[in-house]
Amino acid sequence: MSNPISLTLLTKPGCHLCEEAKKAIELVMFEFSQENSGTVQIELTELNIVEDEALKNQYSEEIPVLQINGATHAYWRIDSDRLLSALEELV
Repeated sequence: MSNPISLTLLTKPGCHLCEEAKKAIELVMFEFSQENSGTVQIELTELNIVEDEALKNQYSEEIPVLQINGATHAYWRIDSDRLLSALEELV
């Protein structure tokens, strides 16, 4: 099994774009795990920027922000095809 892939979604309460992003990410994660037959572990962590002053100061105008293994992949909107391609490149 290869190294796990860590996805982090930075959000805040009441953010409709955050809810859309989460749904898109979950669908991509499902498709990715089906294609990789469980050989790659992928986990999603959701962080509320309101609860972390440093995150709030850095990302307040860009949320939702998706990070893959700590590197920013996208903000505002998640392109499902682009996310899937990025995950496949890590395998």
